[in-house]
Amino acid sequence: MTIIRARDNPRVRRWRLLARDGRVRREEGRVIIEGPRLVSACQQSGMPLVSLVLSQSAATRAEYASLVARAGVSPVVLADAVFKLISGTETPAGVAAEIALPEADANLHRAACCVFLDGIQDAGNVGAILRSAAAFGIRHAVLGRGCADAWSPKVLRAGMGAHFAMSLAEHADLAAETTRFGGRLACTWPRGGTPLAEADLSGRIGWLLGAEGQGVSEALAARAQLRITIPMAGRMESLNVAAAAAICFYALSTYAARS
Repeated sequence: MTIIRARDNPRVRRWRLLARDGRVRREEGRVIIEGPRLVSACQQSGMPLVSLVLSQSAATRAEYASLVARAGVSPVVLADAVFKLISGTETPAGVAAEIALPEADANLHRAACCVFLDGIQDAGNVGAILRSAAAFGIRHAVLGRGCADAWSPKVLRAGMGAHFAMSLAEHADLAAETTRFGGRLACTWPRGGTPLAEADLSGRIGWLLGAEGQGVSEALAARAQLRITIPMAGRMESLNVAAAAAICFYALSTYAARS
């Protein structure tokens, strides 16, 4: 087994850039995903791996044998200290892969439901929203300009594999994309909107979610046919946007089940 031990190895330098720099990811159309859960989710989606990367200690672990067997490429093994250079965690699991950035589905106008994110910069929130969307069967998400990079390590970790169950478009003109979607738009609203339990969620729904504090921009909110408020009994002014999204997605799934 050949092990790469040099920190300045060209492949290691490139993977480190892909893991840390969104501009490089966009220019190359490639991304590094890390951890057995993400690599397995990618494989199960049918997306091929460009490279499978293991740390020296992980290469001997029996539980990773199935990942290697399904990879379709020979794994590249890095010394543990070198693997840490491409890892986004303090204690890496020792498994990573390079993949091509998937293209967004061009048939947004046929999607039953879509999530539109307006200026949500917190990577944890973006990842959690994608995770909830995938959990409730929503297969499309469009991230407007100013959102956190969907393929950054933190968003990938928070998404827990949702990226491989969805079509993701980034840096989008949300006005144009909501028009292209063509369904009814439901905008979350802090107060004064239709209570979620009373809202008509029939047909094709696009959820408009904005950053905490400023919310959805006025121009986009004006496009929404539905303004949805989640009633709260406590004294908090608002919910975390990822929590609000999960509640809305659940409400949509139960509405569809009752219809």
